[in-house]
Amino acid sequence: QAELGLNEHHQNEVINYMRFARFKRGLCLKAVDSCFQDLKDSRLVEETFTVDEVIDMLDGLQTVVHSEVESELINTTYTNVLLLRQLFSQAEKWYLKLQTDVSDLENRELLEQVAEFEKSEFTSSNKKPSADLIKPKLAPLNEGGSELLNKTVACLQEENEKLKARLKTIETQATAALDEKSKLEKSLKDLQMIQGDQKANTNQDITELENKVAALKCQFEKTLNDSTANQKFLEQNLVTTKHDLLRVQDQLSTAEKELEKKFQQTAAYRNMKEILTKKNEQIKDLRKKLSK
Repeated sequence: QAELGLNEHHQNEVINYMRFARFKRGLCLKAVDSCFQDLKDSRLVEETFTVDEVIDMLDGLQTVVHSEVESELINTTYTNVLLLRQLFSQAEKWYLKLQTDVSDLENRELLEQVAEFEKSEFTSSNKKPSADLIKPKLAPLNEGGSELLNKTVACLQEENEKLKARLKTIETQATAALDEKSKLEKSLKDLQMIQGDQKANTNQDITELENKVAALKCQFEKTLNDSTANQKFLEQNLVTTKHDLLRVQDQLSTAEKELEKKFQQTAAYRNMKEILTKKNEQIKDLRKKLSK
C-alpha cells in the first residue's frame, strides 16, 4: 500500500490526475494574472485617479476575474464528473456498485494528507515526467482480466470437474450392475437347462415303462389266442400283470417323487437356489440405486 492507502497502480492513476489538475490550476492562475496585467497595461496610465475611477477599474477587474474563476470551477466540476463516469462505467461492467462519501471531501486531515502527498510527489527533486511524456489511458471496458470473473470461472470449472467425476462413477456402477445382471441371467438359464434335463430323463423312464406294459399286453393277447386251455391261467396272469402294472406305476410315481426330493436335497440345487435368491436381492438393490 502506498501513502494514500492505494495500491501502486491506483496511486499512479491518482498522480496522473493530480498532474492534470495542477496543469489546469496553473492555466487558471495565469488567466487571473493576465486579467490584472491587462488592467495595469490598459488603465493604469495616469499618475492620479479619482475614487470613482478606481471603483470602476476594480469593478471591471472583479467581473473579469469572477467570470474566469467561475468558468474554471465549472469546468473542474464537469471534469470530475467525467472521471467518476469512467470509474462507474468500469465498475458496472463487472456488476459492481461503488459508493462515495461526500463528507470526506471536507475532511481537513485527509486534505492535508493529500497536500503532503502532492508536495512530496511534485517537488523539484522528485519531479515526475511531464504530462506530455506520460499519457495513461483508461482500461477498455471489454478487455482486461477481472479477479471476480476469474474466481467465478474457476469455481464453475471446479464444479464441472466434480460433476464429470461423479458422472464417471455412476457410469462405472451402472456398467458393473449390467455385468452382474448378465451373469445372473446366465446362471438362471443354466439352472433351467439342468431342470429341463431332469424332466427329460423322467419322461424317458415313463415312456420305457409304458412300452414294457404295451409289450406285456401284446404278449398276453398272443398267448390267449394261442392257447384257450390256459385261459384261466392267463386271466389270472392278466390280473397279476395288472397288479404289477399298478405297482410299477406306483413305484414309478414314488421313484419320481424320491428323485425330485433327492435333487432338491443335493448341494448343487441348494447352492444354486441360494445364489439365485441373493442375486435377485442384489438386482432389486441395484435397481433401487439406479432409480435414485
